[in-house]
Amino acid sequence: MTTAQPTTTRSSTAYPPRLVLPLVASAVLNPINSTLIAVALVPIGRAFGAGPEQTAWLITSLYLATAVGQPVVGLFVDRFGARRVLLAGAVTVMLAGIGGLLAFSLGWLVAVRVVLGVGTCAGFPAAMAVLRRRADTTGGGVPSRILSVLAMSAQTVMVIGPTLGGALIGLAGWPAIFAVNIPLAAVAIVLALLWVPKDPAPSGPREPIDVAGIALFSATLLAVLLYVMAPAVSDLYLLGVAVLLAALFIRVELRSRRPFLDLRMLAGNGPLLRTYLRQALAFLIVYAVMFGYVQWLESARELSESAAGALLMPMSVAAVVAAAWAGKPTRLKGRLIVNSTALLAGAVLLLFVGDGTWLGALVVLAAIFGLGQGLTSVTNQTVLYGQAPPEVIGTASGLFRTAQYLGAIAASTLIALCFGDRASSGGLHGLAVALIVIGVVLFIVTAADRALRNAGTGAGAPGHRP
Repeated sequence: MTTAQPTTTRSSTAYPPRLVLPLVASAVLNPINSTLIAVALVPIGRAFGAGPEQTAWLITSLYLATAVGQPVVGLFVDRFGARRVLLAGAVTVMLAGIGGLLAFSLGWLVAVRVVLGVGTCAGFPAAMAVLRRRADTTGGGVPSRILSVLAMSAQTVMVIGPTLGGALIGLAGWPAIFAVNIPLAAVAIVLALLWVPKDPAPSGPREPIDVAGIALFSATLLAVLLYVMAPAVSDLYLLGVAVLLAALFIRVELRSRRPFLDLRMLAGNGPLLRTYLRQALAFLIVYAVMFGYVQWLESARELSESAAGALLMPMSVAAVVAAAWAGKPTRLKGRLIVNSTALLAGAVLLLFVGDGTWLGALVVLAAIFGLGQGLTSVTNQTVLYGQAPPEVIGTASGLFRTAQYLGAIAASTLIALCFGDRASSGGLHGLAVALIVIGVVLFIVTAADRALRNAGTGAGAPGHRP
């Protein structure tokens, strides 16, 4: 009982609200944009005469840009400073919000989503870098409460995204989901200017950026993702291109004095790699439900955008409650097992959902997925902080989000394959079968990870050094 007070006092003085608030304001720009679009896919499709296979690009484009951009922006955070990157990212988000109001075509909106993806990459790795720098200054690690606030904020806006999106569309039409970025980015800019500490002056000449490594990494990932998003025999050449680019990337990185990605560090840090895998698998299920389930509610159940968003409210509430519970730095493996079990159970229950399913059962189903969603990011992020070397926390955090959005891209591919031209109950059941398989893999990966036994003994412990 007596040991809790020093931690509370230190976190309240070394990590005051005015430091944490601007980090939260920037970090939430990505998750809110990842989910606002969920209830807008159908009305945007109607506006431009496009089906689910085409509107899926509105999801995929942001995740594609984010998956490639997160580790790159994380590297910029490590090299140039978190405050500079935060401000640049927020300005980019504001410009994208203005561009979304023009809405010349579906292709234009896809491009806007790409810009949004790039701009919103800055928040999470920059926030983690600011917290790490403060921890190094004050001594000790970042209190688990602070990490939980950051994770819970992102989790909360992510889960309320569909509900908020439905409300915005009901008030001002689907362009409102783009316009909302203008005031959100403005707030992030003002708070960063006021309260984020200025970046320290470089102590010597800056290390050169590994441009070749970044280019090869981006090209490799793009080749893989372009094939995954629309797999076909005629496009198998993309996998061959990806293998060639990956070989070149590995060669360049192993020879570089300051590589973009320290492959030797990653190869020697198995626990960190498994954390990335858990994040990708969990969010594959989460996003498949968030986007596929909502489209089914609007198409098969013929609910309005606002009604579909409201029906996901139990998912939002359960996720927020679960995220708050997940904020403690102990028993992380137990919470990750509960997370994987909830996602697997929800996938099984999807098999029994149909056009005439009682709405009360749909509410319970949403809450089950909310439990899994709420535990995922908060717990894995706490584990990540203890596993990532402090000198590359920005890049490691960027890769964490890359893993998340690789899962999201795979989810959009599954949705397109299962639904085709229309989101039907048969398509939803096919999606459920795929998610059950993924849920089983996630459970096995989590339960078999022995490194999680000691994870969470101190969320603010220094990063693991292999």
